Amino acid sequence: MKLTKGFILGSAALFANAGTQAADLPVKAKAVEYVKICSLYGAGFYYIPGSDTCIKLGGYVRASTQLGTNSVWGAATGGVAGAHNRLSNYYTAQSRFDFNVDTRTATEYGVLRTYAELAFTWTGGGYSGAGTTAINGATAYSGSNPAGSGSGMISGGNLSVYYAFMQFAGFTLGRAQSQFSSPWTNYPGNSFDGMPGGGGWEAVNQFAYTANFGQGISLSFSAEDQVARNTTNIWNVSAATAAGLAAGTYGANNIGGSRSPDLVGQLRVDQAWGLFQASVAAHVNHAGYYGAAETTGHPDDKWGWAGQLALSIKNVPTGVNDTINVQGVYTNGASGYNFHPYTPYTYAIYSGTGLAGAYQSVGIAGLSDSVFVAGEGQQLTTTYGFNGAYTHNWNPNWNSAIFGGLGAVRYNSTAKGYICGQFVATLALSSGVAGCNPDFNYAVVGVATRWNPVKNLTFSTELVYTMLDQKHASGSTVTLPLQSAIAKPAGVYELKDQSSLQLMLRAQRNW
Repeated sequence: MKLTKGFILGSAALFANAGTQAADLPVKAKAVEYVKICSLYGAGFYYIPGSDTCIKLGGYVRASTQLGTNSVWGAATGGVAGAHNRLSNYYTAQSRFDFNVDTRTATEYGVLRTYAELAFTWTGGGYSGAGTTAINGATAYSGSNPAGSGSGMISGGNLSVYYAFMQFAGFTLGRAQSQFSSPWTNYPGNSFDGMPGGGGWEAVNQFAYTANFGQGISLSFSAEDQVARNTTNIWNVSAATAAGLAAGTYGANNIGGSRSPDLVGQLRVDQAWGLFQASVAAHVNHAGYYGAAETTGHPDDKWGWAGQLALSIKNVPTGVNDTINVQGVYTNGASGYNFHPYTPYTYAIYSGTGLAGAYQSVGIAGLSDSVFVAGEGQQLTTTYGFNGAYTHNWNPNWNSAIFGGLGAVRYNSTAKGYICGQFVATLALSSGVAGCNPDFNYAVVGVATRWNPVKNLTFSTELVYTMLDQKHASGSTVTLPLQSAIAKPAGVYELKDQSSLQLMLRAQRNW
């Protein structure tokens, strides 16, 4: 009896355990939804699982070193860099990680696209001199990006939002390249940031519409935020100081609040042989007050404008994929469309002198959209310029480019009277008003060579020569105050044309 009872209980336990084990067996998994290639928009796009939206991820890692300048990648045109003394950098190093996201969805209105590009940048910077003629102190600092880049300090580096826009049914909304700029912007065949002669690459918030007429012909109109990139300086010359004039600042910068976006139009023709583009822009100059209070009055607003022509010729007879890019620009009261945010707006470059009685020579120049004095209206500044490059491919792994650009600044006779009065009264210009001329030319020429040993890996170098051609009478001198930040003593300086040489070494891996 006991044996039978034990057998029954044991069997029951066995079946119960078997039931438990059966319940624990894994349920057959659902089929995995693998990422699928999206061939609608070119290589690198994939469908986001569970949607009809295609996405492409990209970016690069870059390491570069610049010799002969304190900036990345620009010229030594002011501050400790332009001082050309013991406070100036012999080199400046930078590392960057760039990340971009491109999404596209087919709709009944056409493709809905969003695009964003972010860059995390670390610039080694240099030592910003805080010394005087008696003490040369220095403070380490980290470099930053030009105005308008949206940079902010993150663990010692900068986060920049290069692009963030959407496109739908012909409209572009957000931070995108200006409709005024050519496709190569300020890089016709180079990497040098500070070349004048046309609209730059720095993106701008905009509301734009593009109409495509077929056969590569399109027409675009946009309203673009002018705050971030398209006003250089509006100077109240009445408030000029000796220290400001010595640094190329011809008055108190007196820009009022934003009133109107810049209005831009572009006609573009894309063909197998290359590209032609014509651009125009209207830009309002809105100044603040003559004095410290609103009761002092203000000058009336004045509209300026800019026009640009650009031409690209592909596959020139010298070799496969050889290219020529050129563009020219003219502005009146809209200087930012020639001297974009990566070019200098003020110049103070020092070197030696052979003039008796002078401590050193200096090239001083300043760029503005307009100038005025208390009680008078704005005088718009005129500029013109061009840039271009020829790129030759030696073989699939090597190419070289020669490039150059020029930006010319011209003040009208009234504006010259305002500025020259300050040069004579404040800086004791030796040649007087007759020998004073604040006009100037700024030019860049260079050569670049790039090596691609494997796909998406590039080693490059660029040698750049920059020239400041100031227009004051030959042999003129000015008396400058002590400038502690760059260790320049008070004394007599010869006004003279200046030049500098910079070299860039870079490695970049795209993905």
